[in-house]
This record gives sequence, C-alpha cells and structure tokens, in this order.
Amino acid sequence: MTIPSALHKVTSALDPTSKKIQLPENKDVQSPSKSQRTPKTPQDEAIAYFSSADGGAKETIQVWELWLEDDGGPAASKSYIRLPPPFKPYILRLSVNPGTPVTRNGVLKSDFPMDGGVFQRGAWKERKLPSDVSKPIQVDLLIANPGAFCYFIEYDELTPGLPRVVGRKGYFNVDPIISLPARTPFFPPGETPPTGLLKDESSGAVLPKRAQLSLDGLIILSVLAKWMGKTNQWEKHFNEASRRGYNMLHWAPLQQRGASGSPYSIFEQLKYDKAILQKPDAADGGVKEIEEAITLAREKYGLGAVTDVVLNHTAFDSEWLLEHPEAGYSPANTPHLAPAVDLEDAIMALSKKLPSLGLPTTLNSPPDLNALVPHIKSAIDAARLYEYYVFDVQASVKSVAAALEAGKETPWKGPTLAGKSLEQLSEVVKAEGIIVNYRAYSERFGTTVKPEVAAGFAKAAWPGEDTTSLASKWGKVLDILNVDLYTECNEDLSSAQDQIIGRLRYTRIDEHGPRLGEINEKSPLVEPYFTRLAKNATTEKHDPRALSLANNGWMWGADPLKNFAEYPSKAYIRREVIVWGDCVKLRYGKGPEDNPWLWQHMIDYAESLASIFDGFRLDNCHSTPLHVGEAIIDAGRRVNPNLYVMAELFTGSEEMDLKFVRELGINSLVREAYNGHDPKDFARLLYRYGVGKPIGSMDNDCLSSSGELPSLFGKGGSRPCTVTPLSGSTPHAVFYDVTHDNETPRDKRTAEDALSTGALVTFTRAALGSNKSFDDLYPKLLDLVTDNRAYNVGNGEGGIGKVKRVLNHLHTEMMEGGFTEGHVHEEGEYIMVHRVHPVTHKGYMLVAHTAFKGFSGRGWVKPIKLSRTKISYLMGATLKTRYDEFKEDPEMFHGIPSTLEEISEPVIRTGHDHDGVYTEVVVPEKFEPGSIMLFTTDMDELSPEIDAICSSGADEAFADLDLVDLNVILHRADGEERDATGGDGVYNIPNFGSLVFCGLEGWMQPVRQMVQSNDLGHPLAAHLREGCWAMDYVHDRVQKQVVDLPRLSKPAKWLNDRFVLIRSTCPSFMRPKYFSLVIYTAYKAARKAVVEQCSDFVASGHSLTHNLALCSVQMYGLVKSASISPSKPVASLAAGLPHFAAGWARCWGRDVFISLRGLFLTTGNFAAAREHVLAFGTTLKHGLIPNLLDSTRNPRYNCRDGPWWFIQNIQDYTKMCPNGLAILDDKVKRRFPADDTWVAWDHPRAFEWESTVAELVQEIVQRHAEGIEFREYNAGPNLDMDMRDEGFNQKIWVDWETGLIYGGNRYNCGTWMDKMGSSDRAGNKGLPATPRDGSPIEITGLLKSTLTWLDGLRKKGLWKLDGVQATVRGEKRLVTYKEWADLIQKNFERLYYVPADPSLDKDFAVNPAMINRRGIYKDVYGTPKDREWSDYQFRCNFTLPMIVAPELFTPERAIDALRLADAVLRGPLGMKTLDPSDSQYRPDYDNSNDSTDQSVAKGWNYHQGPEWVFPTGWFLLAYLKFDRLAGDGKKDPQRTLHFISNILLKHAQHIENDPWRGLPELTNSNGSYCHDSCNTQAWSASTILDVLEEAHRIGRE
Repeated sequence: MTIPSALHKVTSALDPTSKKIQLPENKDVQSPSKSQRTPKTPQDEAIAYFSSADGGAKETIQVWELWLEDDGGPAASKSYIRLPPPFKPYILRLSVNPGTPVTRNGVLKSDFPMDGGVFQRGAWKERKLPSDVSKPIQVDLLIANPGAFCYFIEYDELTPGLPRVVGRKGYFNVDPIISLPARTPFFPPGETPPTGLLKDESSGAVLPKRAQLSLDGLIILSVLAKWMGKTNQWEKHFNEASRRGYNMLHWAPLQQRGASGSPYSIFEQLKYDKAILQKPDAADGGVKEIEEAITLAREKYGLGAVTDVVLNHTAFDSEWLLEHPEAGYSPANTPHLAPAVDLEDAIMALSKKLPSLGLPTTLNSPPDLNALVPHIKSAIDAARLYEYYVFDVQASVKSVAAALEAGKETPWKGPTLAGKSLEQLSEVVKAEGIIVNYRAYSERFGTTVKPEVAAGFAKAAWPGEDTTSLASKWGKVLDILNVDLYTECNEDLSSAQDQIIGRLRYTRIDEHGPRLGEINEKSPLVEPYFTRLAKNATTEKHDPRALSLANNGWMWGADPLKNFAEYPSKAYIRREVIVWGDCVKLRYGKGPEDNPWLWQHMIDYAESLASIFDGFRLDNCHSTPLHVGEAIIDAGRRVNPNLYVMAELFTGSEEMDLKFVRELGINSLVREAYNGHDPKDFARLLYRYGVGKPIGSMDNDCLSSSGELPSLFGKGGSRPCTVTPLSGSTPHAVFYDVTHDNETPRDKRTAEDALSTGALVTFTRAALGSNKSFDDLYPKLLDLVTDNRAYNVGNGEGGIGKVKRVLNHLHTEMMEGGFTEGHVHEEGEYIMVHRVHPVTHKGYMLVAHTAFKGFSGRGWVKPIKLSRTKISYLMGATLKTRYDEFKEDPEMFHGIPSTLEEISEPVIRTGHDHDGVYTEVVVPEKFEPGSIMLFTTDMDELSPEIDAICSSGADEAFADLDLVDLNVILHRADGEERDATGGDGVYNIPNFGSLVFCGLEGWMQPVRQMVQSNDLGHPLAAHLREGCWAMDYVHDRVQKQVVDLPRLSKPAKWLNDRFVLIRSTCPSFMRPKYFSLVIYTAYKAARKAVVEQCSDFVASGHSLTHNLALCSVQMYGLVKSASISPSKPVASLAAGLPHFAAGWARCWGRDVFISLRGLFLTTGNFAAAREHVLAFGTTLKHGLIPNLLDSTRNPRYNCRDGPWWFIQNIQDYTKMCPNGLAILDDKVKRRFPADDTWVAWDHPRAFEWESTVAELVQEIVQRHAEGIEFREYNAGPNLDMDMRDEGFNQKIWVDWETGLIYGGNRYNCGTWMDKMGSSDRAGNKGLPATPRDGSPIEITGLLKSTLTWLDGLRKKGLWKLDGVQATVRGEKRLVTYKEWADLIQKNFERLYYVPADPSLDKDFAVNPAMINRRGIYKDVYGTPKDREWSDYQFRCNFTLPMIVAPELFTPERAIDALRLADAVLRGPLGMKTLDPSDSQYRPDYDNSNDSTDQSVAKGWNYHQGPEWVFPTGWFLLAYLKFDRLAGDGKKDPQRTLHFISNILLKHAQHIENDPWRGLPELTNSNGSYCHDSCNTQAWSASTILDVLEEAHRIGRE
C-alpha cells in the first residue's frame, strides 16, 4: 500500500463521521441559493446506479452494520446513530439474530426514502425481513440522502390472531453534505511545515473549486448584522473572517427587529431588517439583497451561512399579532392564565402609585426594597385572586336552596352518602367528578357544582332534612373543599410574591444585576409577563381576553417536553418564568389544525431561510415543542436537503438532549469551553467533546471485515464491501470558545486566557465556534439588544486574530486530513493536546499554559516527553494585555490593547529509555499564563505502511492450513498445549489472568474487551506497553510446532514479520493497537480458512453456525498422548475442554459418536469422521466399541449405547458424505483376535486380521442378537477404583417377545448417564446413580434406526445379508432385519408410553402405582422390580429416538410429550436430566461435595437434575419434526422454525460472551454456572449444529 492509499484508507474507514468511499459522486451538493435541482433526488440516482448490471461492481462499498435487540429496537447505547455525509452512497445494514420475535413475519418500516423520492415524515416504507432463520437476518438500506430518519419493526404476536406488534423505534441521522470553495493549505501534506506562520499572508486563499467538508471541519463565527452596517459594508467583514480561517458565519436573525432592537425579537419573519438593507423598501422585503450578500460570502470568501431560526416567540409589537392573537397564549385560549394577568395588572398599578404612596422608586439598598414588600403583598391581596380557585359558598348555598325549593334536584346515582361525615362527603364530591372547572383557574368563582346536582347530593346525604338545613350543610361541604383550594392559592401567591421581590433585588440592587434604575411606567416593578395588544379597529373583533398575550422566557430546571404556558403549569401565576418582555410566546397547539395561520407562516419563514442559508441554528431549542421543530426542520430540508442544523440545547439531561437530537435531526449541539471552571474541568470538556478517538485506537481497523454485498435490487452481481459495526453515537458538538451571548474571557478567567483557550479549542475533533468579540478581546459581554455600535474591521489583526488564522486553518486541515486520534493531558496549569493521523503517524501538538484567575509566572510542569517520536517546533506566542489603556468608543467596538509576542523555539532534546529513543520539550522559563506552543510530531520509525502490513497477507498465509493446523492456530487448551510442547501452557496476563486457549481464540477474549471500547487502560494494553512478551509467545508457540505440522511455517513467518516490525518501530503506547490489529487480522483469516473448508450449510450460515463450526476445530486436534492410532500421532476428537484435553481421558467412544455427525458431517469434515469410524472400528470387541479409546492401547468396554451410536454415525456418513456408501467396504485391522482375547497393542496377535466396516456393523448386530456376557479385562481397582466387583460383569441380551435389547445391572452404568458413586462417607461408593439396567429408550431408538437402515440397503441390493441368527423361543433361526424392526415397532409405544388418560392404562404396560407424571415416554423399560419406579422417571432421553426412528411415535402423543418437556425439562441452555417433581431431583452438581448426603455427595446427582446441553439438540430436532406433523407448525412451518431459533438465542449469546467460545457440558439449575462442568463440550456443540443443519435443509426446501 502506498502512502496516498494509506491516507485514503484512514480517512475512509475510521468511523461513521469521516467516511468517504469511492462511489458515484452525489451531485446534489450545490449551495442552497442555487434553486436548480436535478429532477431526481440523490436517492433516486443511487438506486438507479446500484440497479444497473455493472454499476460500481468492482468498487468496495462501505456497510455500516447496526445490530438490533431481540424486540427489533436498538440497545440503549445505540438509540442514536450518526452516519457520515453521503459523499458517495453507502449501506446501513440492520441485523437481528435469527429466532428473535421480530423475525415472525417481520417488516422493517422506516421513513427513510429507501425506494427513492423525497423524505416525508411518517410515510413508512417497508422491507420484509428474510424468513430463512438458518441464515443471517439483515436488511440493507442504500443511503444517499442526508436527514433524520426513524425506523421500527412490525411483527406477528406469538399467539395467532392477535394484533401485530410494533417494535421500539430507533433513529439514524445522516450528516449533510457541506460544499464550500476549497482553500490553499497552510500545511500541505507531505511538505515541510512552513516557518513564520504568524506572518503568513498567502495561505488559506479561496480557490475556484469546491471542497466537501465534514462537520468537524466547520469553523463558525457568530456575527450580528446590526454591528456590520448595511450589506454593502459587509465584504470587509467577510474578508477578515475568511482570512482568520473561518468557513461558516452564524448570523443572528437578520429579520426585521421589533421595538426592543433585539435580533431575537423578530417583528416580521418574512422580511429582513431595514437597517441593514441598501433598499429598505424593496418589495421582496430584502430577500434578494440578503441572498446576494450570502452568496458573495460563500463564493468569494468561502464562508457558508447558518442563521438563527426563532420558533418560540415573536416580537411583542409584531403587527400580525393584531390580526392573529390566537398565535399567542391568552386567557381566551389558555384560560388558566387569567389570574396571572390580573396579578400583573395589580403590580403594574402599584408601580404607578409608588410616588403618591411616598415609596422609593429607585432601589439603592435592601431597606428600599423592604419598604415595598408590604405594599406588594397588599396589592396582591387586593386582587382577590383566590376567587379563581375557590367555590363561592354563599352563592352556591342560595342556588342549591332555590333548586330544592323548585324540586329541580338531580337524583343522586353515586355511592351511598347517608351517614357519612362532612369530610367523607367532600372526598366523594371530588372523586365523583361533579365539580365544574375544578382547579381550572379560568374565571372568578368558576369552580362550582351545578345546583341541581348539588341539591340531589344533599338530599341523598341528609335524607328527610328541610331545605334550609340541606343547603347549609352543602355549604359546609364546600367550606371543607375550599380549605385545600385556599391553601393552594396562598402557596401560589406566596411564590409569586417571593419571585417579584427576588427579581427586584436582582434587577435593581445586586451588583451583578442590570441595575435598571428608576421604577416608572417604562420600567415597572416587574418585567411584563403579558403583552397587551392595543384596542383598535383590527383587534375589536377579538375576544377581549385574547388581547393579553403571554411573553416567552425560560425556567430553571424545566421539563423541555412540557410547555410552561399550558395547563396545568402555574409558571405564570407563580411568576417562575425569567421572562423576555419583548417576545410573545407562540402557541402552536398539537398540530397545524390548532393554529393554521401560524403554522403556515412559520413554515414559509423556514423555507425562505433554507433557500438562502446553508444551515439553521435552533434558538432556545429546549423550549421548542418537538413536533414544531420536526415540521420546521422538515420544511427547511425540503428546500435544502443538505441543511445543517445546530442547536442551543439545555435540557439538563443527556438522555433528553439525545431525544431532541435524534428526533429533530440536529447535527451539532452548541457546547462551550468556558464552562470549565478550572484546568482539570476544562481538560475534561476538551476530552469529552473533542478528543475523538484516543491515539492508538483499535476499534474500526480491528472490527471491520471484508465481505460481499448481495445485489440490492435484484440486478447485477454482488459487490465487495467492508462491514463495520456501529456501536452507537453521541451528539456531535460545535465547540465554542465563547458564544456570542456569554461572558468574555476577562469576566470569567482573564483576558490572556483567550489565547490559550482559543488555541486548545482548535485541537478538538468537533465543529468549532467563536465570535469576533472573543478574537478581538472585547472586555465585556456586548448587549445584543441595546448596543448599536459597529465592529472594528480593517486595522490589522488585533487580539488573537493572527494565531486564530493559523490554528483555524490547521483545524480544518487536520479534520479533513484524517487526524482523527487525540490525547489530552492536564498537568497543573498546563493542558497539552496531541492530534495524530492514525496511518501516517504524523501529528500536531499544542502546549498551552491556561490563564485562570490567580495564575502567574511559568508554574511547574515536567518536560513533555514522547516515545519514539520526533518533535519539531512550529510557533509559539504569549498574549500581553493592557487593560489600563482600554477606552470605550461610543461609535465602535474595540478590544483590550494587547500584544502577541512570539516565543522562540524551546529546548527539544532526545534521550533513551527502556522503550528506545524519546524526544522531550522543555517548557521555557518564560512561559506566562496565556501562552501557547505549536509543534509537529512524527513517529518517523513507524512506517505509514504498518497498518496495511499488519492487516494484509493473512488470508494467503493461512490459506493452506488444514483443520488440524487451524486447531493449533486458534485453540489448544492448556493440557493440549503442554502435551504438544512438553511443557508450555496458556499465557498469563498480569492483573488479568490466564487465557483459556493458547491460540488466537484465547487472545481474542482480552483483545475484544480492549478493542470494542478502545480501552487503553486494559491490563493487556498495560502489559503490551511494558514489553513484547505477548508477541514472542504468539509467534514462538506456532514456530515450535512447525516440525510436526509444517504448514504452520507460513503463519509463523507472517506473525514474526509483523511482530518484528512492531517491536522495532512502535512506541510502547502504540503496541496495543498493532498487536490487536495483528491478532484480529490473523483471527479473521483463520476463521475464514475454517469456514471455507466447511460445507455450504456452514458457509451460508449465520454467526451461531460459524461459531459452532469453530467448535469442531476447537475439539479436533493433534494431541500425541491421545492419538487415535497407537503407533503414530493422529488427530483426535476431545470430549470436552479443559477436563478432557489429553491422555486416556480425551477420546471417548460414546462422546465421539454423539458428536461426530454435528461436528464433522454437517461441517463437511468427512475425512476426520472416517478416521474416527475406522479407528474405533479396529477396537470392536464383544460386539462393543470402547467407551475409552486410549489410542487403542487400553480400551475399556463398559458402554452399552456406544456400538449403536457407532452404527448410527456410519449410517449418517453413508447418507451425508459424497460416495458415502464406500465406507462400508473400507477395511480395518482388528486390534484384538477374533476370540476376544485381550492382547497388548504391540502383541503379534494384535491387528492380525481385518474386517470391512460393513462386517463390523453386522458383527455388532449379530453379537447383540446372540447375547453378550463377559467380565471386563483387568477388572478391579486398577481399572476402576470406585466400581464394585459385580459392576465389572457385563451382560446384554434381546427379549425376542418385544425385540428390545436389555443390559446392565445395579452396579454398572452403561449409558451416557454413567455417574458412579465414589463417597465412602455418604455410602454411595460403587453405586451408580442411574444404572438404567433394562432397556433404555434411546438404545431402542438407535437399534430400530439401524435395523430399518440395513433392511433398506438390503432391498436396494447394497447389503449382502438378510438379518441375524438368533435363538427365539428355544429355536435358533434367521431373524430378518425387518422382522426385528417390526417387532420393536409393534411394541414400542405399548411398552414406553404412559398415557395422559388413565382410562387407557389397560392398553399400555404401565403400573399406575409407579406413575408420577402422565403423557410421557418412559426413560427405561424393564428395570428390575425393586427399582421399577426408575422406568417412570421423566427424563430427556426419549427425544433421541424421535430423531433417529420417528416412525415409532404417534405424532400427537409425541408433540404433547415434547411440549411437556419444554415446560418441565428445558432450561436456558440445557435439558434437566430429571423431572423437578421427582423426589430424586437435585439440580446443582458439585463434585467436591463431601457431605453425608448420599444424593449429592461426590456429585452423585450428575444426571439427577443438572441441565445438560447436548440433549437440547435432540429435543429441538424432535420438536422440529413433530411440531410440523401435529403441532402449530402443521399449518405454518415457520412457526416451528421461529420457536426453535428463539430458543437458540441463548446459546448464541453464551458463545459470544464466553471466553471458551463454546457450549458447556452442563449447567446447574436454571442455567446457572457449574464449576465442575467442561466449559466447552463436543456433543453440546454437535447436537445444536444438527438442529441448524436441519433448519437449513428445511429452508432450502
């Protein structure tokens, strides 16, 4: 990879906010002033392009993948997704796990215009979710349109017939495409940085070509037009802003201002301010003139334009209010405001009376204010505002008496009233809702009860009493009700009084207040909460109450989703609003229908602005009703789809901020550096809003993967793509040093701090904001309303302008050049920010001495040290101010006189430490607060190619590895590795612990943790910074095994080459990144190599399928002590890890053949399957295969089910492997002589004869037909220290009346439930917990499967024999396979089924006295009578014959039993091995338990309740079969598949989250962790693979 291509790689692959991929250009990026638009939207053009047969077929498409929760909604951390501007179209992929509820006929709905056309909020477009649950469930959306979009998934309820479920909503915002003229760079890439930066005059020139900017590249200057003169005077301002590196102007509102003069008090939204227009009387209201000025700024000076959009209020004197007072809040449309109007009238009247009352009108001290307090209270009392709250008791008593006299009472139909107390009756009045206008506060004495109703109530309450008494008692009820209402009124008015007095103190007396001066008619006691419209010919047609309009303002801690002017808010009567007396609050209602004129007027306003400006700033956004904000922004984006929206948002809650951002489509939130109250807090803000990603970030490079993007529209082939997971977004910041309406540096810190803060802000990864008063060092906050002086432009670069020119340009060049990584370091008074390009490793570093109040001198700071990094000085400056020379100018704004002094190059020295060469900067002795230094940095030893090197070549290096090689690369538990290497085990990371695997999968556990959150504080990151031991280990262990597995030489070299490069060139702080990149790259290549060697079922499957296929590699490896050959190393299958890693305990006959189908046959590893069949076939003895193989040296024959699993796998092999029947002719050398004599493996008689596999099968069947009886070789403690003598005696026979095979005795355990007791203390030593001596149901099923298969082969002429020779009723004769199978078929349900209906017991072989649960299949048939109860235990084994011999079962009985198992036996991962209602149920296995409780001592309850995982696969396969025959799936097979897939979600989650990346042997009760279980077990993964393979097969059909 070349350096340019490496540069492109980082700028196009780091994160969603900087993505630019090579696809057709989005043409619709012209500035909004250009009204011409292409007939097609960008989405239309992208769809047409991707629908073409070869459109971009060779170009790599970026896919951003968003994984959704099981209910189809996003995780909390992903509720907001910010996507990059679609400079080139890309894909948003929404993915869900198969089996989640949303996959039940799921439909993705989104208002994103996925089918083309324009965006319409609430117009839901649809995509049906794929229905094949055996494959990934994902929907790909082609993104070419910016904007804010919503999505959700609608799906079927679990119960048919119920309404469909509408899932939780999620949101994604697509950044706009911002296109502005390009500029000449200050720091051209690849060139030596210039000198004399502060004197540079040529850089930053605007070019006649366009550049597309990301949001981070924006640098916004806030300006007020009224301080710039008329439009023909603006060009000098444009020139200065452009020269200083700004590329966007934020214009305070340019509309005609109201009488107050505030730009935010807009008199007319559709006309521009006459004071700034050359043609103030233009018919278009100045639209053309403003458009021309904005275009000039954009095209000549490279300055885009953002304007404030003021939605919440209009000027109090807006003429249109006279015609449309309904646009505001008044007692006419918001009745509860009426008492607030009267209250204000009373206080205003008092203002006029102060002189006549002899009260002070100028408040100079608290005593002056105290003199007013009694009069304020008296004025409030005199207003009799309680009348808005309470009942008029006397009037109500009279009206009730009159109603009673006239006989007009309404009969009472409520609860019984007679006998209740007055207090109880008052509660009934409230509860029954008979009060009219209760707490409505809408009119005086408006709170009432209709007289007829009250009369009926009184008669029911006091029957038989006279009219006078009834009316009087009714009045007493109202008196009680009034108590609370008077209290409420007093509390509200007390608040109002406190607020009035508090505001008077602040506005008239406090030093930090505005000191408004004399109280008079123009400046009354209180700021006006209401604007009184003039009464004239226009307003006389309105309700007089409509002429008092509520003014807008803000409230401390208000809920932004609640309108403080609307009922039930009491903000106005309680005087809690910090009011803006010049602004009437606008009333939008719930929608346009509530106020049609206002909605249309404001939409016209938004559309007019969007046609001229590049963006909106939402003023006072937190007070904007969401539905209003949506409508206005939508209107703007209809005109300009690339409209940029920034907002001033202070909700007080990050969660609430996020709600506004995602639902309105806000692109940036205003954040401010001067909110940091000390250097540490300031550094926190810099980190939070602007560091971007830490230096050495790992996530995108590691987590992204290559893939193929299927055709999106059914045309053309697939395209290469890069898939990057989305982890959620935080709102983007436009990070201001100081906003235009906040205090200046001199007020908040010091004037000198403007330089250090202004410089530090430019090093953040955010859009930047500033204002001219900051750059020019204005000493005080300028009054936007009353100050009408002019900006000072043209007298050179005052203040910090020269530094801003350099750093603003540098900021944009860093953001657009890919300097996405940063580091913030705070040390005392100093803050250092370092920005680095993650591919070129070049960077810029800023050192700033902050100037908070009280700082002086150099302060203390250590030399700034960077490992293996060159540092070069660019410039430095310190700011000296002379406030004593400052003079106010009545005509023009001037900054504090100041000098920018350049700082000479500091001492930069090199040294050497444990990490190699370092460079450090010594801060000069003279470096006052308010000083900065700028440096370039270069990790020059670190090649720009290192990212490409570390992430390439792995596919080729791993391509030739077979699955045994890949076992070494990926896995190897500690015991396996020690066996292979003679001692080396897993790696131990300090403060983390030992890895579970030696291979890449082991490393992936800590690497995933570190990478997903860029956690550079992780113990592995610290370990890597300390040294290179981890790299040595990863390579060396592979290299050591090249002798045995020569193909490992390529990956060993690949690893070594990269680790040598990292070790020799990387600073220690970069090692975590590149180590992780190498591990991830190797891991993905190894996984790919596995999948590519697997079957189509695996290759096309989803992540669970892939992970389980990896388990087949995990379990299959070369372990010399456990070879399946006695004379040479041959890879073998482990039963589980870590307990069965090596030696005689690794390879078990039963486990191998329960696991072989799933792990080898479904995945396509037919060679390994054949090797294991042949290896175990060599050891056939007594008609059995060994339970323990021990490399065929010392096999043990004590499992009755093993031979039947062996045959079942041969049967499966013949059906699943290409030319699979050929295995029947394969020959094996027999380990033992034909007479079953035990000989050592190297004895001359060993391996002296041979059989075909077909002969082995026949031998097993024949030997069982004849009966098997033997005593185990070497019986006694040397063979099994826990078994009693009788247990070594093996006997198996056939009952020819039923065809069933019986075997075992009380003292041995020949099936998979083989726990032998070992506790002398508890008395279970030598006693199996589950002997199952009889005819276990799974053996019967396997036998039936074998007989049916052999008969089928015979019929096809593929099997030579017809059956077996057996002695039946004393006669030795041929029993054909079919005869034997039919005998089992005839008797199976009679012998095993326990009927649900007791009346059917006579038809089945049941003992009702033994039955614990009905509707089940017995676990065993024929247990000796002393333990007959064990036949009736409900266990999970009955599901296996349902798979291999489903014909044995009546489908309706089978599905009922399976449903019962689902309800009773199924746990989160595994199946309970015993019914919880059974007295022997003990669900928690602890093999170390040494108690006297026989049932659990030494883990005797191994199979008495703990939840084993592999039978879950049997259960699911059986359910998949019988539910489609007789259950819900009979009508809709998809229901069955969804049921199965939903259960498997837990297994998928377990594998994803468990470091062993497999399924455990078992869990304890309810899925809880079992310490004694293998963490990953072969048959657990195998049977789930079987399920997935069957679902895949059904899906294909």
